[in-house]
Amino acid sequence: MPEELLLTTSRFKVVRDRFVTSSGVTKNREIVRHPGAVVMVPRLPDGSVCLIRNYRISVNQTLIELPAGTLDPQETPQSQAERELIEETGYRAGTMKFLHAFYLSPGILDERMHLFLATDLVAGEAAREVGEEITNLVVPWTEAIAMIFRGEIQDAKTIASLLYVDRLDSH
Repeated sequence: MPEELLLTTSRFKVVRDRFVTSSGVTKNREIVRHPGAVVMVPRLPDGSVCLIRNYRISVNQTLIELPAGTLDPQETPQSQAERELIEETGYRAGTMKFLHAFYLSPGILDERMHLFLATDLVAGEAAREVGEEITNLVVPWTEAIAMIFRGEIQDAKTIASLLYVDRLDSH
């Protein structure tokens, strides 16, 4: 049975899908269909990381996050990561290394995040979109990890990405 389109927006759509469980029960689920996204861990030569403060209207808070952005169907995840890093932070990466891809909230959302490590950074001018309330926050690596455990970083993609890279660094 085809999905039923419930809502279309500029960035995602919401559908109702029907499926039959292994016990033969038919269920409906509403799913957010999303084109995917990129998230970058920008590591400076001294080992610090460039986070951003980003106002999120959905939670009416400024969150501490890693730079990220929704995928454009015309771009590869790597080219998107390179462009988004410049737009949100002003940094240009000499090296953009793909690390992992993961789902954010697969119970309701099919968004797949593509994680990149950005190194050999060169500072430049940010090109933020009109209306974005973003500022850079450069902190030592150990401070970024501590911020997770103090509850200062609440964004799931940022927590997962920082801990993933931290684990890579420790092995």
